[in-house]
Amino acid sequence: MTCKQLGGACSKEFKANTFEEMAEMSKKHGLEMFQIGDKEHLKAMDKMQELMQSPENMKAWFENKRQEFEALPEDN
Repeated sequence: MTCKQLGGACSKEFKANTFEEMAEMSKKHGLEMFQIGDKEHLKAMDKMQELMQSPENMKAWFENKRQEFEALPEDN
């Protein structure tokens, strides 16, 4: 999945065996972008912060992303 597919701002690709690994890679990338002050990523983070205000909405978003991940074809 890409950063953008996971709520971010760029086309950086993440490859993982589990959704949890994918989420951790995305989180690390987001932190790196935050540290350098990347404006597009900061905008995406603001949107995620708004989503986090509602635990129900955040849970639904997370489950939707998990389903997207699980529907992807496996790389061999």
